[in-house]
Amino acid sequence: MPLLPLAALFGLVTFVCAAFLLVHAFRRSVGTGMMVLLIPFYILFYAFSQFEHPRKNLILAGFFGCSLLAAVFLGIGAHGLSMLTFGMPPEY
Repeated sequence: MPLLPLAALFGLVTFVCAAFLLVHAFRRSVGTGMMVLLIPFYILFYAFSQFEHPRKNLILAGFFGCSLLAAVFLGIGAHGLSMLTFGMPPEY
């Protein structure tokens, strides 16, 4: 099973969950939205301390879980692609 399309799928889910967080932050205030958008790791603080949504648990699980899975599948898929590029057979 190709892993790069799975990485893209999980990346898309992460993007949708991040959009929920970003829209909520901008509705709170423009300054908060800009901090979530521009300051690295501020989205983590905002997600756990100020984000209030009826489906908060599902959105945060989707954001963190899918970003981790996207990174893992992207790394494994890129490694397999580089092995094929250099003519080495993939190891299963």
